[in-house]
Amino acid sequence: MKNETTVRTEIHYAQVRDYQLPLLTLPQTDNHEPLGKYARMYRTYLKTQRPVLYSRMLLNGSLWPHLQDVQKTACEWLERTMTNLLDKYPAPDKERAQLLWVAHMNGLKAQAEEVVVREVVYTE
Repeated sequence: MKNETTVRTEIHYAQVRDYQLPLLTLPQTDNHEPLGKYARMYRTYLKTQRPVLYSRMLLNGSLWPHLQDVQKTACEWLERTMTNLLDKYPAPDKERAQLLWVAHMNGLKAQAEEVVVREVVYTE
């Protein structure tokens, strides 16, 4: 059996006509960097597929740092996957066949992004 500690916070209320409504505030985060592509995709995934987890993380202040971790992990996976794909399927000479090189690199990036989205963004 695991010991869990509970944090009790005092909740303040505001009187609105006949009702007392709780005054809820979210914890402040130090880092206000904009979310990247993969973090936004993961946030949408949580909102639509895991709404209870999304709400819990939002209310306890762990959502934003978690989204930033997902973004960082996804970018690392993308870079590593692109390197592996380039080793396996080398690109044509950029100076001689620029359009072919661009098409090849776009194809590899699409493959790498597919892996990242499947393995990092849409995981349980």
